[in-house]
Amino acid sequence: MILSIDTSTKVCSIALVNESSLVSEQNFFLEKSHSTLIPSSFDFILSNSGITKNDLKAIALSDGPGSYTGLRIGTSAAKGLCYALDIPLISVNTLYAMAWEANKSNTNGALLVPMLDARRMEVYTMVLNKDLDILEDTQALVIDDDSFLKYKENEMILFGNGAAKTKKHLETNQNMNWWEHIYTSARSVGEIAQLKFQKEQFEDLAYYEPNYLKEFQAIKPKALI
Repeated sequence: MILSIDTSTKVCSIALVNESSLVSEQNFFLEKSHSTLIPSSFDFILSNSGITKNDLKAIALSDGPGSYTGLRIGTSAAKGLCYALDIPLISVNTLYAMAWEANKSNTNGALLVPMLDARRMEVYTMVLNKDLDILEDTQALVIDDDSFLKYKENEMILFGNGAAKTKKHLETNQNMNWWEHIYTSARSVGEIAQLKFQKEQFEDLAYYEPNYLKEFQAIKPKALI
């Protein structure tokens, strides 16, 4: 039984996964509420699933990229549970987890391009094929008319909260499709974590840090008029 957490975006998602099946999940589409939602959601999921903390075998965490603050909150919660319960931590790339979810509906075998908003015309992204082999690894990419040009003959699916803003540059390519129903989810994180658990691919609790990808940049507030 693995408890998974995804706070990499505005979505606060927590799920309980047993082997390959979903036991319970909660998704909150509320900004700036992750720190208060995680504890209450954790207690709710356990009590309604009829299990105790001692039944958990690992904690899985969306590793990033994503929101700096969100990743920090999720990491603190996950590490705290691992220390308290003496169980391992498993991290899962946020973009890969999104592609995992999208691939369930990828009936045409298109290339998968998960995207998270990184402000202006920049996105965090990667490219995967239908077998979830990584063709281009996680990167921060500024989108322009020539982005993904080498894949122009391939059908591609773009999704995530950074995908919509790329249309003005890429919609002339008829092989590109935009999906709006895929978002970050602890369910996908937990399903992937089950495979990593079997291989004992655990993080070092003392030194683990999420993949912020870029350095945190504080924004100076505008002066009040």
